[in-house]
Amino acid sequence: MDQAEGIRNVIKLQNQQMTPKARVITITSGKGGVGKSSVAVNLAVQLRKLGKRVIIFDADLGLANVEVMFGAIPKYNLSDLIYQGRDIREIITPGPMDIGFISGGSGIVTMNNLTKDQISYLVHSLSKIDELADVILIDTGAGVSDSVLEFVIASPEVILVTTPEPSSLTDSYSLLKALYRNPGFIKNGIQIHVVANKVNSVQEGKLVYDKLESVVSQFLHGTLHYFGMIPQDAVIEKAVRQQKTVSLMAPESNISNAFRVLANNLVNEEQEQFIMRRGFSQFFSNILTRK
Repeated sequence: MDQAEGIRNVIKLQNQQMTPKARVITITSGKGGVGKSSVAVNLAVQLRKLGKRVIIFDADLGLANVEVMFGAIPKYNLSDLIYQGRDIREIITPGPMDIGFISGGSGIVTMNNLTKDQISYLVHSLSKIDELADVILIDTGAGVSDSVLEFVIASPEVILVTTPEPSSLTDSYSLLKALYRNPGFIKNGIQIHVVANKVNSVQEGKLVYDKLESVVSQFLHGTLHYFGMIPQDAVIEKAVRQQKTVSLMAPESNISNAFRVLANNLVNEEQEQFIMRRGFSQFFSNILTRK
């Protein structure tokens, strides 16, 4: 049994033994460095502001971006649940605004070695998350790998983060191509939202989506959904350096407002478009957030 099959079996067993209550959204990207984890944590903050209970499952092995952005070090991870018998509540690390996150650790890598009893315990434990959250965000690794594809295939909703860089668009298409060619993928069973990150205008964000949607439609005969854009903003670099979440550190900034729009659209199923603020008020805000 390979790693992908191990993950697939856990997901199948979980679906058979529980009725999902929480909304599960997988956040992924075709390459690293496009801001995938930033989207995850800031979306979590904005969803929390809307009154939703949120848990992030950090499945990005080895990078631990979520805990860095939250400035919190998890005491336990998924391996402790599987091999040490820890309760699911023990491995949920509290972040800002009572947002919980689960570190995958090496637990995902070793899923293919799990015994039947361990799988049963894992499935039972994961089913408890539905009681603790309204929204579960899964932050996958970047690129095309079996584990990334399995998380995407198992999710009813996916947020694909890309940027205007040609290499980012190419890698996003490579991920989608691998997904569409995977035998477990059901084309109409997953809604794929595209977020254009690090763009300089609303128009550039839509152009990023149009380029990606065009090749997916032409060569994969698939459809994508334009979810919105996140502007390039120097304030997020400061937030990362200070191990803070930009939506909390600079709540009135352009980038925080963009995340607010995305969260509001998710909750209310609306199509509001972010309007980038210009002029003196934004200029003054930029000065304050850079200090």
